[in-house]
Amino acid sequence: MSGTSEGPAPAADLDRPAVTERHSTTSPRTSTGSPSGASAPSAPSLPSVPPPVSPSGTPVPAESASPDPATGSASPDPAESHAHARAEQLPAPAAPAGTSVRTFRAAFAAAPLPMAVVGRDGLVVTANGSLDALLGTGSGALTGRIAADLVDLASDARTWHAYREVLHGRQARLRCTRRLKHPDGHSLWVQVTVAPLPPDEQAVLLSVTDLSPRRELQARLRHLQMHDPVTRLPNRTLFFERLTSALEADTYEEGGTGRIGLCYLDLDGFKAVNDTLGHRVGDRLLAAVAERLSRCADTAGSGRAATPLVARLGGDEFALLVEDSTGTDQVADLAESVLTALQAPFDLSGRRLSLSASIGVVERRAAGTTATGLMQAADTTLYWAKADGKGRWTLFDPERNAHRMNRQALASTLRSAVERDEFALEYQPLVGMEDGGVRGVEALVRWNHPQFGVLTPNRFIGLAEEDGSIVQLGRWVLATACRQARSWQLDHPDAPPIFVSVNVAVRQVWDSDLVADVGEILAETGLAPQLLQLELTESAVMGSAGRPLQALQSLSDMGVRIAIDDFGTGYSNLAYLSRLPVSVLKLDGSFVRGFRYDNRDGGTAHPGAADEVIVEALIQLAHRLGLTVTAECVETASQASRLRGIGCDTGQGWLYSRPVAPDRISALLTAACAQA
Repeated sequence: MSGTSEGPAPAADLDRPAVTERHSTTSPRTSTGSPSGASAPSAPSLPSVPPPVSPSGTPVPAESASPDPATGSASPDPAESHAHARAEQLPAPAAPAGTSVRTFRAAFAAAPLPMAVVGRDGLVVTANGSLDALLGTGSGALTGRIAADLVDLASDARTWHAYREVLHGRQARLRCTRRLKHPDGHSLWVQVTVAPLPPDEQAVLLSVTDLSPRRELQARLRHLQMHDPVTRLPNRTLFFERLTSALEADTYEEGGTGRIGLCYLDLDGFKAVNDTLGHRVGDRLLAAVAERLSRCADTAGSGRAATPLVARLGGDEFALLVEDSTGTDQVADLAESVLTALQAPFDLSGRRLSLSASIGVVERRAAGTTATGLMQAADTTLYWAKADGKGRWTLFDPERNAHRMNRQALASTLRSAVERDEFALEYQPLVGMEDGGVRGVEALVRWNHPQFGVLTPNRFIGLAEEDGSIVQLGRWVLATACRQARSWQLDHPDAPPIFVSVNVAVRQVWDSDLVADVGEILAETGLAPQLLQLELTESAVMGSAGRPLQALQSLSDMGVRIAIDDFGTGYSNLAYLSRLPVSVLKLDGSFVRGFRYDNRDGGTAHPGAADEVIVEALIQLAHRLGLTVTAECVETASQASRLRGIGCDTGQGWLYSRPVAPDRISALLTAACAQA
């Protein structure tokens, strides 16, 4: 066995048997000096051993190791003869009746467990054939050799110290694991145990267990545990193990760029393959995808220190981890190459399949990054890639992510915000185009958020519709607005009563009994049904059938006004207007904005002329159907004048007033009474 070391060895446990590992090899040595190797400590001199004596007490002379000049054969080696002599003179343990010392020696020699008797001087006294076979030496070649060198016990200070303690009888046992190099070149994992023999023997028993088969089995089991059986790629467990290791400070501080990149990939439409062609075809497709991803990684890693790790995280999700990335461009190029590689059709048993992928790309400094944070960013970016149209890669955007995080923060507190009384209503007047009098007001909800300040509906209404809290919030808005409208009516009995318009989400119609809610609120507040107007968007009203249509009809029969908000931007199916219980059309502000251009000079038509024609036609159609028309976003006197000229009934916009608190509406009503 060679004596070159393959690496540092862990220390042995001095208090109890311990397993230590050492990548090393052994070499023949015939002296009892200090172990060789830069990492080995200087071994103190072992106690000298007196020469062997005969039964009569006379010293036994050592035989010469010089070749016999007559026969040419080598005489016994002095160290070997000395060791054999000592073995012959060691006191034999008491044997049971009928058992001879020769029987014990025969058992030692025939034992399948590799063993050797080592004297206090550290030399092998005798070894059995199993140890010779394990270490690849000839029969009897181990006698007189330094035992520590054979199994590499001197390569680290702690193990060497523990070994000496056992030799000197001050420690009960040493157990450690070593990796040795066999003469034929293969590595050998062994467990070495050194235990003292009875004191009279002045020796220890060294036994060696071959752990190589067990190690190989463990390696195979770990490979199975850490790899996906379908694609043979590293699985989620191994991926996160590598990712965590790459993010450890001592890893990226030793060298490299200190950056890390990740491509998080999801196959578009893969579920359809499984559903239509079966999981067997789906698995073959996954394996083919894995092969192409591996080729992309190999190409990207060519000429670089490391090749990107390709892993299957589960289902149709894959990841490509780039350690020591050189920047965003490198990871983006890898993502682009993956998309290109997957564009080519896959031929599977005569079937030609095509698919695409969406990829989230994240690249950042490793310092301060956690595995969880990196995967969250990658998952978010993958979602963006799918939302943007699939079949593309998208780079992580901190600002876009901050907006998403804000949405999540709002969504998590939206339901309880109503209970905490964080919402308030402002009201924007709806003004008659002919006389400028206030006909009604639209209730607009505001969220007084403790962290983000005052939020307008476009910041949270969509979230409320997604999680269903719009039902609770909508009921609160409806009750508050009706109560306020009734309060104005009572406070200003001489002023014409004004109606209040409240926006209703289509989910309120589906997820609650809107008709019952409106009836209860009107009865509770005492507001007349004719003074309540409910606004639904065109896309929600058009095509309504079943329950929504029945609810709208019941509300109309009750006397409540129904208005279509943002008319002209949705389906614009005019046929529905004759069948829906609608009383008001609110023109979308995009039409009114076109009225900023003046086309009365007789010249070429300016932009916005078409808008005026469309609005005029809509107003005439609505009037023929018995509907009134409200124009939104009226901001200038010119717009108001032209809308008035084509017959628009009411207007709403900053020309008249911004959304204001309830007391400002009270002031307007007081002023209207004074003018009357």
